[in-house]
Amino acid sequence: MELITHNLVGVTIQILCFSLLIYPLNFIFTMIFAFISHYLIDILSKFTYHTPEARKDDKFWVTWHIIILIASIASLIIFFPFWLGMLFANLVDIWDWLILRPIQKRIKKSKPDSKWGDNLYFHKGVDWLRDKLFSKFPNWNYKRQAIIFELVIIALLILTICLLLL
Repeated sequence: MELITHNLVGVTIQILCFSLLIYPLNFIFTMIFAFISHYLIDILSKFTYHTPEARKDDKFWVTWHIIILIASIASLIIFFPFWLGMLFANLVDIWDWLILRPIQKRIKKSKPDSKWGDNLYFHKGVDWLRDKLFSKFPNWNYKRQAIIFELVIIALLILTICLLLL
């Protein structure tokens, strides 16, 4: 799933935890549930337009990712007060994409056969869960119309947040 989807799930979790729980449980459960939410949301990525590789020559792919980038940045700004939920909802990607992959890339430059870090990816758990739960379902990662599934999720999350903040 995309950054905005994880952000909105993290915001929803933080609103609920801070509404229903007292300090310090509100912080603790926001962190735990937001982290777990990444796995639950990413297992659904099989049903979204989510190509594993960049497709910079495809105008649709580029347009979709520009829209998602703008929406993701907007969600970070608009919902900044809920930074804790957003941070922990994205921790899996922060670790795998921003920390582990660059380190592993640097190591592989000098040692191309190195397997360092291969077992440290959180997404291996996501992949395992997705295979266990949805192996019989079709993979829509290359289907352009699959953006509708993620747009519906985003719309429902925004609606939920608005209702919770009333």
